[in-house]
Amino acid sequence: MLAIVAPGQGAQTPGFLAPWLELDGFSQRFAELADVAGTDLAAHGTTSDAETIRDTAVAQPLLVAAAIATAAELLGEPGVDERVGIVGGHSVGELAAAAIAGVLTAADAMNLVRERGRAMAEASALRPTSMTAVIGGDRDEVLSAIEAAGLTPANNNGSGQIVAAGTVEELEAFAEAAPRRSRLFPLSVAGAFHTVHMEPAVDRMRTTASAISPANAQLALLSNRDGQVVTDGDDYLERLISQVANPVRWDLCMDTMREHGVTGLLELTPAGTLTGIAKRNLKGVELFNLNSPDQLDDARAFVAQHAAAGA
Repeated sequence: MLAIVAPGQGAQTPGFLAPWLELDGFSQRFAELADVAGTDLAAHGTTSDAETIRDTAVAQPLLVAAAIATAAELLGEPGVDERVGIVGGHSVGELAAAAIAGVLTAADAMNLVRERGRAMAEASALRPTSMTAVIGGDRDEVLSAIEAAGLTPANNNGSGQIVAAGTVEELEAFAEAAPRRSRLFPLSVAGAFHTVHMEPAVDRMRTTASAISPANAQLALLSNRDGQVVTDGDDYLERLISQVANPVRWDLCMDTMREHGVTGLLELTPAGTLTGIAKRNLKGVELFNLNSPDQLDDARAFVAQHAAAGA
């Protein structure tokens, strides 16, 4: 069985879209998505520096547009390729996954991510907050230490990786009393995403979503809330809205992939983050990082191979 996944914020790197924009079909599709986002995503994906694309209001639409356009090159139009067994996205990647699965149109996904990025950037500006990846340590001890520091386990990414989020002061205190046998890596993000600090963004998301009529998923679509497959479009849209201020349970998403018998996992560009997590958590699952158009033939063969395995 084949899983297609879309990465979240932090996966972007300067210039990662340059080779893709040399494809006429990709370039045209990407320009249409950028028009909806109201920003020059082509420039951000090719010439903008790391600090510019770190901006939440830039990074989020850039990543969603890249995943949607890459999936279209690989699979054809969203929601019609039954070779895909499961589709999912990490954090903002959920919007791309929803478009690939047919719950949202590409335009609706870009409208939502435009407002999501802006709203989360504004929420981040209200108070200095951030996120720190905790690698290693005993899981229970790590979670207890995060809670004791007043932080939120904002991303639970499975074996050996939990991301703590909260105020800068809370994170500094946490670092001074780090859990045993753990290593801390402050993340280059603008705020404490998927925590109560993002509550101001939820209402803005809900207002934008009120004009959207989602369809039911045409592919098995994973939810970051609890790792479950969600087919009802209204339910998934509500989950997308509330997820802004709630933790990402990617560990549970991977559990569901395992339970469904996933044999191959392909990560859309900019790939590497989710396959890296999968390498530690989904033993025996073949992985593919799709990062440039010269990989498309191999990627299509990978799709065919694992679609056949799940038939």
